[in-house]
Amino acid sequence: MKRSFDLIVVGAGSGGLAAAKKSASYGASVAIVEGDLVGGTCVIRGCVPKKLLVCGSSLLESISYAPSYGFNFENLDIQSEVLLSNIRKEVKRLNELHENFLNKANVELVKGWGEFKNSNTVVIRNRKNGEILNELYGEKILIAVGGRPKRPNIQGASLGWTSDDMFLLEKLPNKILIVGAGYIACEFACILQGLGVEVTQLVRGERLLRGFDLELSSALTEAMQSKGINLIFGENVSSIKGTPGFLTTSTITDKEFQSNGVLFATGREPYLDGLKLEKSGVEVINNKIKVDSENKTNISNIFAIGDVTNRINLTPVAIDEGRSFADRNYGESNRKVNYDLVPYAVFSQPEIASVGMTEEKAIQMIGKENIKVYRSTFRPLSKSIPKKGSKCILKLIVDRNSNKVLGCHMLGEQSSEIIQMASVSLMLGAKKSDFDNTMALHPTIAEEFVTMR
Repeated sequence: MKRSFDLIVVGAGSGGLAAAKKSASYGASVAIVEGDLVGGTCVIRGCVPKKLLVCGSSLLESISYAPSYGFNFENLDIQSEVLLSNIRKEVKRLNELHENFLNKANVELVKGWGEFKNSNTVVIRNRKNGEILNELYGEKILIAVGGRPKRPNIQGASLGWTSDDMFLLEKLPNKILIVGAGYIACEFACILQGLGVEVTQLVRGERLLRGFDLELSSALTEAMQSKGINLIFGENVSSIKGTPGFLTTSTITDKEFQSNGVLFATGREPYLDGLKLEKSGVEVINNKIKVDSENKTNISNIFAIGDVTNRINLTPVAIDEGRSFADRNYGESNRKVNYDLVPYAVFSQPEIASVGMTEEKAIQMIGKENIKVYRSTFRPLSKSIPKKGSKCILKLIVDRNSNKVLGCHMLGEQSSEIIQMASVSLMLGAKKSDFDNTMALHPTIAEEFVTMR
C-alpha cells in the first residue's frame, strides 16, 4: 500500500536530517529514506571519524615534545587497529543517536534505497536482491543524498582506496601512496604520518590546496615535508598493478612507486546512481542537480540540498540549506542561505582555516593597490621550549579605502576554532580599526589578530 507524507527526504545525511526534523517541528508529516547508516558522509565516513583520527595522530607529535617538559615516555607502540576499531564503535553510537533524534522529532525513518517512480512517488528497494520494500507518496520531495569519492579512470584504479575505505581498514599499512592535493589528501597524509605510516603524496600540479591563501598553503607544504611526508609535485598517475598490500603505481613520466596501499583523494561527485531521476523529470547538468536560490529543481515539488547540488560541499552549508528549506516551506520565514563568508578549515597538522578573500582573490577582485595585508608569524608557546614544530601564521586582508576586513586566515594550533569566531566579525562588516580597538587576551595565539600593526 502506498503511504503518503507531506515531505519525503531521500538521504539521512546532515542536510537531510536537518530538513526532516525542522519540517516535522512545524507539523509536517515527514519520512526520511536511508539505505546506509544514519548520519551521512560527515558522521559515518567523513568529518567526525576523520577528526577522531586527527586527535589520535597528533598525540605522537605532542609526546615527542614531552622530554622538554620533563616527561620521559619510552617504548611507544601505536596500535592502529585499536584506534580504528574504537572510531567505528563511536560511529555506530552516533548512528543510533541520530535514529533516536528522528524518533523524538516524529520523523519516520524508512530503511532502504530510494528511487523515483514519478515526480511524487519514491520506491524503496533492497539493493542486494532488488526487492521492493516500500512505496511512498510525497507532496514534496527533498533530495539530500550527498556525494561520494571519485576514482580516476586509469588501469588498476579498483586496487586503490578512497577516503570511505580508510575507515573500514582493520589496520593501517606500513607504506602508503596518496594521490591528490586537496583537503582529504593533505589531512590523510598528516594523519597517517602521525600514526607511523611512511607517506608519499603525489600532486598533479605545483601546489597544495588550490583556492586557499598561497602563503599558508606554502607554509603547510614546508611543515608536511619537515615531518617526513614525501611530497612530489607535477606527477600524474597512469596505472596501478599488483595485489592488495603489494602495489606498484606508475606515473605518466614512467616513475614507479611501491606501497602497501594507494589512496585516491582526487575529488568527490554527487551520488546520483540509482535515483532514477529521469523518471522524476529533474534536470541534471554536469552530473549535478540544478536548483534555484530556494533549492527548487525544475520540478515544482522536488528540491535538492547539499553536495548533490555541488555548490559549496560543506556540512554546515547542507544543514543550513535543510533548515531554511523547512522554514520557507513549512514555517513562516522566507530566509535563504547566505553563501558569503563561509569559513573553511583543513585539519592538516598544522591546521589551516580561512574566511573571506585570500590575498590572491582580493588582488584579482579590487587590485593590489587597493588592499593592505597584515601578518604575524611566530612560534607558539607550546613549541617555545621544545624549539621545534611549525610556526603560526595569521593574516588579515584589508580594503585600503574602506578599512574593511576582507579576509582572515590562519595556519597553526586551533586555527579552526579561532577562525570560527573571526567569522562573526567579518559577517558584521568589521573594519581593521574594530580589530585594533578590541582588547587582547594574553597570552593566546588569537590575540595576534587584534594586535597587528
